[in-house]
Amino acid sequence: MSQIPSTPIPGWPAVTFEPRPWKQDAGVATSRRQKLLARGDYQAAVPPFIANLEVHLDAEALTTADDASAELARFDSELGSVTAPFASILLRSESASSSEVEQLTSSAKQVALAELGAAKSENAHLVVANVRAMQAALQLSENINERAIISMQHALLHESAPEHTGQFRNTQVWIGGGGISPHSAEFVPPHHDRVPELMTDLVQFSRRTDIPLLAHAALMHAQFETIHPFPDGNGRTGRALLHSMLRHGGLTRNVTVPVSAGLLSNTAEYFTALSKYRDGDTGAIVVTFADAVFAGINNGRQLVTELEAVAAEWEKIAPTRQGSAVTALKTLLLRQPVVTVALVATELGVSSVTATNAIERLVSSEVLVQTNSFKRNRMWHAPEVLTALDRFGSRARRRLP
Repeated sequence: MSQIPSTPIPGWPAVTFEPRPWKQDAGVATSRRQKLLARGDYQAAVPPFIANLEVHLDAEALTTADDASAELARFDSELGSVTAPFASILLRSESASSSEVEQLTSSAKQVALAELGAAKSENAHLVVANVRAMQAALQLSENINERAIISMQHALLHESAPEHTGQFRNTQVWIGGGGISPHSAEFVPPHHDRVPELMTDLVQFSRRTDIPLLAHAALMHAQFETIHPFPDGNGRTGRALLHSMLRHGGLTRNVTVPVSAGLLSNTAEYFTALSKYRDGDTGAIVVTFADAVFAGINNGRQLVTELEAVAAEWEKIAPTRQGSAVTALKTLLLRQPVVTVALVATELGVSSVTATNAIERLVSSEVLVQTNSFKRNRMWHAPEVLTALDRFGSRARRRLP
């Protein structure tokens, strides 16, 4: 793990603050102490406009980012030449890790069930929503603008909190502290009347071509999180935006590299780097993201290796001919480890009878296990795939070598 630079590079202004009046909500019940703390002006951030700022990074940050970029491109190229459906599973894994940074945890099985609308876990449904946000980010990467960013956040929250989507925020938000007022918050993003201009400036910054790509994406992410343009979902949207930048710049073309899984191994360092960015330190967030790339790739490679081993074992216990429905189903299970007859029929383009026969063949070989006891609307899961995905999550939660 590289050491985060502690000395700000001259030329990148720190966030300043301005007093803003606060009107207490008379209908909120609270103690006299809390009411006293919520009196008077609060201090809201005033982030600098960065579209035309010179970016100065020290040698360590540049070298670390350059090494990470090369490894990221290599990993993307490796998986681009493999026929197994690892792009989908890595996208889901990255979405789960990004959600877990926000303390939204769920098992791989519950996430897979949520994709079928059958999960009991609310967090699992939120992870699936994050998958949609990641997909939107990649689809919109060719033209990153304000509307595209709003669309990413909409994909994330349109089911769970539609009232918070469709536009940038029109209220003050804050991070940490009490829920009564921003006076004791850890950080108060800019007042909402500053958000439109700041987001226009951020989009202009995203179009620059004079900054190394990984550093560019990291700085854009940090500025986005500082602006905090939405009432909710800023962290997950901001990490989706990072992947949009990586795809837009051509650093990734085939897969979603699990950067958030790397961040998850040391979230304290990630949040510290964001704070340092607001103090004018551009190197800290760049090094943190570079380190996250290495950690995420190491974890992702191990996941791919485990899934390849699972596929090889399946071929031993349930050998099938190339082009058969059972062969296609085994491939499908690597990206969709919980299935129904209807899903298999749709995905493979076969009849329900053929889908049922393929499932039953893999049940008899113990590749698949029935998930529920229903006679209708039955579901099956591939335990080995789910175990590999849960191991990926467990590795992401600890610092990787």
